[in-house]
Amino acid sequence: MKETRNIYLTNIPLKEAQETYINRIEFSNFYQSIEEIPVVSALGRVSVGAVFAERSSPNYNGAAMDGIAVIAEKTYGATETRPVELKKENDFVYINTGGCIKEPFNAVIMIEDIVILDDETVKIHEAARPWQHIRPIGEDIVAGELIISANHRIRPVDIGALLAGKIVKVKVLPLPRVGLIPTGSEIVDVSDELENGKIIESNTSMFAAMLQEYNGIPKRYPVVKDDFEKIKEGILLALEENDVVVINAGSSAGSRDFTVDVLREIGEVIIHGVATKPGKPVILAIVRGKPVVGIPGYPVSAYFTMEFFIKPLIAKYNKQVMTSPTTVKATLSRRIVSSLKHEEYVRMKMGKVGNKLIATPLERGAGVAMSLVRADGVLIIPQQLEGYDGGTVVDIQLMKPMEEIQETLVSIGSHDLVIDLLGNQIHETNSLLFLSSAHVGSLGGIMAMKKKECHLAPIHLMDTKTGEYNISYVRQYSKGESMALIKFVGRSQGLMVKKGNPKKIKGIADLAREEIHFVNRQRGAGTRILLDYYLNDLGIEPDAVQGYEREMTTHMAVAVAVSGGTADCGLGVYSAATTMGLDFIPIAWEDYDLLIPQAFLEDSRVLQLLEVMKSDAFVNHVNRLGGYNTESIGKVVLI
Repeated sequence: MKETRNIYLTNIPLKEAQETYINRIEFSNFYQSIEEIPVVSALGRVSVGAVFAERSSPNYNGAAMDGIAVIAEKTYGATETRPVELKKENDFVYINTGGCIKEPFNAVIMIEDIVILDDETVKIHEAARPWQHIRPIGEDIVAGELIISANHRIRPVDIGALLAGKIVKVKVLPLPRVGLIPTGSEIVDVSDELENGKIIESNTSMFAAMLQEYNGIPKRYPVVKDDFEKIKEGILLALEENDVVVINAGSSAGSRDFTVDVLREIGEVIIHGVATKPGKPVILAIVRGKPVVGIPGYPVSAYFTMEFFIKPLIAKYNKQVMTSPTTVKATLSRRIVSSLKHEEYVRMKMGKVGNKLIATPLERGAGVAMSLVRADGVLIIPQQLEGYDGGTVVDIQLMKPMEEIQETLVSIGSHDLVIDLLGNQIHETNSLLFLSSAHVGSLGGIMAMKKKECHLAPIHLMDTKTGEYNISYVRQYSKGESMALIKFVGRSQGLMVKKGNPKKIKGIADLAREEIHFVNRQRGAGTRILLDYYLNDLGIEPDAVQGYEREMTTHMAVAVAVSGGTADCGLGVYSAATTMGLDFIPIAWEDYDLLIPQAFLEDSRVLQLLEVMKSDAFVNHVNRLGGYNTESIGKVVLI
């Protein structure tokens, strides 16, 4: 088939697309199939019909307490001043909780309410009422009573009740089977050798895990190359073996994206393109009476498309109502701009600072899978809104428990690998404590601290007049506030270059060479300020540096750009260079510290952070990385 470029057919709002698609699907054939399985294996399954108890529970009159079974009438008249003595076998028998009450006994007196006189005689000081402390037949479940209704998702408590009612097996709906087909000539399995131009296929494994949470059965198929006939064969095979088919990648508008054309040939494409970001190029089709969904290849788009369409689809198969995610109010730490073309889903980091819940946006690219890993929640920006200003109180859909977010120290500022290591060490030491970091540069961190949007702000800002780090900036931006610097690490900043330094770069002066392509840090980053200081000192105009305007938000992103060949060098820390196998040309040592309000120094979470920071385990780990000085780590400087 000749290569053609697809176009999106639609830009339908999400809710309309969901309703339109699900309403076109015929579920009756699926519902005709039922399974009968053991009750003990029925957790999460959906009952086909009502289930009634076969036996009562309890099925005999049983003692509710340890004590003695008595004939209530023989205890009448017993008081504190006129106790009644009872004889074993004639007047009472000893009984344990759950023991069967047999005639003529009709009451139980607790063991602590009797006085044992001898092996045959007890004394009581209070009369028993008929049937006191006795569980009558059917107190819990009566034979013939409804235990669970039809279309009920079976819970642990239901399993207990079913077994108590003498139900051994239960009829349930089958779990919907979902075939997962990864496509792409550049896709390889994780066990294959990863060559340039190849990408590890990880999305369908993520889908499989999501389907298990949705209550579906996933089946992953081998990667199908970008070939019209092979994609067609793969879909038709998967349709024979599954109730739903998901094709990953190839749903967009590229010349090698064949999925939509295949689906048009073998079925009906209901919708191609939804007004969401990420997730726009979704394909919603029906082939041979079964739903087939084409999902974008970028991990973030893929995740949200599964949530948007496969999750409600599986709920429909299971005859379950979709539950709404937990939503909380939070204050945005900075402005977010959005397009009017889409409803946008922005991943957020969150934490409670003082009495305010603060939300900070993460990387928004559809391919940034780590934004999903780091996210605590999602902000939905409506289609007809251009975004939100910083300080706006918005609704956030939680992706993590609120209890976890409340026990999170919020760090906003400059990035370094040691911050990630510290967060891991803290959580490893105390599984109930978390460190959340957002990377906005040193000045961005100071401004977040000024607005009381974080607990900590990692900073490394050199005073170009004195050469002193951090203190002058804190005094300038935090006038009237009692602040402190927790000394963290000294670190080596330098130029990261390719292994072997093929361009023979020696220092900052070489950035003015026309053949040198540089990658920079974002405005407000301490590394950017350091670069500008040296450029100014050397009389080099920023315009003379090829790539000065190309910005990255972390040292690792700079290192990846150099390692990947899209830049010849970038300014960053030694640990990032060694992690990516780059050579390193030292330029300067700097102080990388944690800015914190003095009021937080007594916070139990901060005290634990200090303890972990100064621990031998953490210090040794940092020193093994190289390029760091930990002599002053944990020292507190009041400002």
